[in-house]
Amino acid sequence: MKTFEVIWKGLMIGLLVSAPMGPTGVLCLQRTLSKGRWYGFITGLGAMLSDVIYATISCLGLGVIIGFIETNEIWLRWIGSIGLGIFGLYTFGYNPVSSLSTQREKQVSYTYDLITGFLLTFSNALIVLLYIGLYAHFHFVAQEYSLWMLAGGIGCIGLGAMIWWFFITWIVAAVKRWVGFNLRDIWIVNRTVGSLIMIISIVGIILLCL
Repeated sequence: MKTFEVIWKGLMIGLLVSAPMGPTGVLCLQRTLSKGRWYGFITGLGAMLSDVIYATISCLGLGVIIGFIETNEIWLRWIGSIGLGIFGLYTFGYNPVSSLSTQREKQVSYTYDLITGFLLTFSNALIVLLYIGLYAHFHFVAQEYSLWMLAGGIGCIGLGAMIWWFFITWIVAAVKRWVGFNLRDIWIVNRTVGSLIMIISIVGIILLCL
């Protein structure tokens, strides 16, 4: 049962970290439209590798102070839920393509797309704060979870991110083929994701009040 908990929590965290359309997401979709679906997906895999590294760093950092977390679990869950809500609100209102150039890229290689996706995501060290908030919200780091369970959970974070990039590139490629797709409509994705994150935050706050 605990193993299943770690799996679904890891998948949810991976999806929530990857879904907002920041610079990496925009780059992924831009390459999907200009070069093809698999170029966009490989860019997303690069971002996923960076996410796994930061997820591990965040988990290790929380593991060091796990006693403090257990003692102050309620307050940390409050902070995590409120922080998640603020992040959702920011995502809802943020237009990541307001100053984006829509010039077509040359088809270089999958390796190039993987590396650039990784470096662009890895350059944003503040993602650690998002992980800490999500860990607190989902109670991901707990004493009852073994080291191997947490390692599997981090793997599930990577899997959740991979599922997101596979899904979003498939959707964009399909929509482009059927009805056309404009990069400047990506804000719709952000508003949808932002709304979902805010709903999760509100549910978390309501559960804390019960």
